Amino acid sequence: MQVDGPRIRRRRERNGQGLRAFASAVGVSPSHLSRIERGERAPQPEVLVRIARGLNCPVEELEGAEGAHDERAQHRLAVHDDEGARGPRP
Repeated sequence: MQVDGPRIRRRRERNGQGLRAFASAVGVSPSHLSRIERGERAPQPEVLVRIARGLNCPVEELEGAEGAHDERAQHRLAVHDDEGARGPRP
């Protein structure tokens, strides 16, 4: 199962929840939550359920390829596609 860690962080921050307080509320260490949000660790299914409950959203909203909704990744794809249409740079 792929989890979109940056999406978790954005939702948590949008809800006004700090890392330490949120980690405590969902029963994980702040360092573990930070690794999940950075995409360095995948949470166990039961931890993901607790995170989703803490964010008041379905688990499915937190799943997905890491960075799939990252604006920088979308920009890189757009730039790459545009370069392909014009040919390689000199």
